[in-house]
Amino acid sequence: MIGRVIKIFSDFYYVETDFGIVECKIKTVLKKQKEDVFTGDFVELEQFDKNSMQAFISKPVNRRNLITRPKVANVTQVIIVSALKEPDLSYEQLDRYIAHCEFHKIKPVLCFNKEDIKETENLKKEVLNIYTPLGYDVIFTSALKKTGLEELKPILRYNTSILCGASGVGKSSLINAILNNTRLKTGAISEKSKRGVHTTRHTELIQTEKESFIADTPGFSHLRFDFLLPYDIETLFVEFQSKKVECKYRNCLHTGEEGCAYKQTIINMAPSRYESYKKFIEEAKEYEEKISKKSIKQEANVKYNKNRLMTKISHKQRSLSRKTIKQNINTEEE
Repeated sequence: MIGRVIKIFSDFYYVETDFGIVECKIKTVLKKQKEDVFTGDFVELEQFDKNSMQAFISKPVNRRNLITRPKVANVTQVIIVSALKEPDLSYEQLDRYIAHCEFHKIKPVLCFNKEDIKETENLKKEVLNIYTPLGYDVIFTSALKKTGLEELKPILRYNTSILCGASGVGKSSLINAILNNTRLKTGAISEKSKRGVHTTRHTELIQTEKESFIADTPGFSHLRFDFLLPYDIETLFVEFQSKKVECKYRNCLHTGEEGCAYKQTIINMAPSRYESYKKFIEEAKEYEEKISKKSIKQEANVKYNKNRLMTKISHKQRSLSRKTIKQNINTEEE
């Protein structure tokens, strides 16, 4: 039987099937193989008990993609939710989410919530001027007033969408407004920090219509690009992809180098976007420095031989073994 994981809580996996939601555990062999199962995965079930609605997950099947943070499988689009006010809009944080989507090759949709708050009109114009020319869909909503939902619903149809964004921007409130209920817990903004308070504790797939799912995820803000090399950062910004040109130097970072062919592109970029780009470059340089200092190459301890996984003898042990063989051969010859 095939089902889809809609929620993981502790060691239990809740799988949507034709019979309803089945509470599952992972088979021991899957744990030994160190193959993880994530929310959104389609999985094969064994030993299904219809009375208790329990089963075991034997393996994930047909995984098309996996977003690493938050960890959700088989995603078709990401709805990046930002608040226009309360908390204040952070362009750098928004660009981090967009770049994260570009890295995973998944379409982002920019949703700006809390448009009902006064004095946001100028901010809305600024947002449109920055992101609409880049080809991103921009939607303004208010979960409180239930405005913008009719524009959002068609985008969600026949998709598995992640709603991601910082805490307090109104992700759970938006889902409640779309479903017309109060299924998900929501929280107010902290008066002291003026930031959101975590109310979503785990990732859960929620069905809105037939073949339409939303993944509500815990809010997070510490998304860094300390896993890429500096010259890879440009691939995350569509401004550098629309026009392929050759710079004077190989691996030019487009940060003021002489002979950079993207000078006009940088002039045309929104200042906030270019500041985000330079910030991500600095984080990538930390990663580059880290791996350059790691001079000791770690040798793999396993290998494949005729499609069989075998323990690999270390280089030092192999050398000793060969010496021993040669000594034994010499002894026999003598």
